Amino acid sequence: MQIRRATLDNGLRVVLNEDHTVPTVAISVYYDVGSRNEVKGRSGFAHLFEHMMFQGSENVSKGEHFSLIINRGGSVNGTTSNDRTNYFETLPANELALGLWLEADRMRSLAVTQENFENQRLTVMEERRQRIDNQPYIPSMLRINELTYGDYWPYAHSTIGDMQDLIDAPLEAVQEFFDTYYAPNNAVLSISGDFDTEETLRLVETYFGAIPVRKTPPYIAPPPPEQTEERTETMYDPNATLPAFHLAYHIPPSRTPDHYALELLAIVLGDGESSRLYQKLIKEEAICQDIAVGTDDRRGPDLLSVWAVMSSGHANEQAQKLIFAEFDSIAAEGIDPRELEKAKNRIRAAFVFGLQSNMSRSQRLAEFELFWGDANLLKLELDHYLAVTGDDIKRVAGTYFQASNRTVLDVLPGTAAAPKEK
Repeated sequence: MQIRRATLDNGLRVVLNEDHTVPTVAISVYYDVGSRNEVKGRSGFAHLFEHMMFQGSENVSKGEHFSLIINRGGSVNGTTSNDRTNYFETLPANELALGLWLEADRMRSLAVTQENFENQRLTVMEERRQRIDNQPYIPSMLRINELTYGDYWPYAHSTIGDMQDLIDAPLEAVQEFFDTYYAPNNAVLSISGDFDTEETLRLVETYFGAIPVRKTPPYIAPPPPEQTEERTETMYDPNATLPAFHLAYHIPPSRTPDHYALELLAIVLGDGESSRLYQKLIKEEAICQDIAVGTDDRRGPDLLSVWAVMSSGHANEQAQKLIFAEFDSIAAEGIDPRELEKAKNRIRAAFVFGLQSNMSRSQRLAEFELFWGDANLLKLELDHYLAVTGDDIKRVAGTYFQASNRTVLDVLPGTAAAPKEK
């Protein structure tokens, strides 16, 4: 995988991956701002800008970014997470300049107007109602982070934010957010596909080079969250039809040695029909109809999470007891070498196939450049997983699957006046 890195005078970091396999290009712009950067009382701003960025700029009218890309056979979108906001498009190779011009124009001169703000504020509020508030179990996906992270604001609050914060926000605060974080010196531009590297660098300089540097404050993480005893809560969901529950355990950030081992352990526990918990809870005991285990993969303090939906007539405690016993067994006895090798094979396949498309390479390279400071680290990423041993798996199970490190959120169908603390 060919990688060329460069930095413009205004601080924009550029990653180029020239590959002539297919005649397309993928462009990704990653801004180093997510919900973790929001201050209390101004939640939801990072996600709001995922919408605002398509409302036009000095030379692009509202919605034209979409139409210009789609009319040329391309695709375009954006997403927001705790740790970053990204925007990306795929285009025929001969339309690379168009994609770069569009991204540069909105980085330089986004139309942050009262009209656009009002429209997108209402859009986000409707999105919250449709995709979260009125969907079964989805509110609990937000509550488990609040409960587990507690006072650790960067990850405790949701990416979509508190709607009252958006209602109360003045336009000046929204404009300030853009001016602070949507700067070339706070972004990575990653391009993968059918292009000439030197020519593309010249295009990047042409379109992005004159965008001025902005003063962006460094992110200062608060102390990691501390938990010394099990936390439990029951919430009621009027849209749910079956009991369900979350388990969450504090674990180290992504790309730390224990995190690699925990990712492999999550595969052994809950990835696919042959995984331990699927076999135990769904096949053998038939008490669950859905089970999922995984790490959340944050830049900062992370979680390993379990999500389960019970079968009709069964209580959450039945499944939780079996899960805790499985965790204790692995901490005491480890796992079979064949399980570890199978998990590594799953990681290897996902890693290789996950880099086949121009877009996936563009995004992964941008992420590594933004999060970890060097896109070339992606080339070495698989080695960290393959180096995990059975002793590592046993050790992390014993270290992190402690009751005092555990948060349990039970979700029950129906309504109640308020969550019930145990």
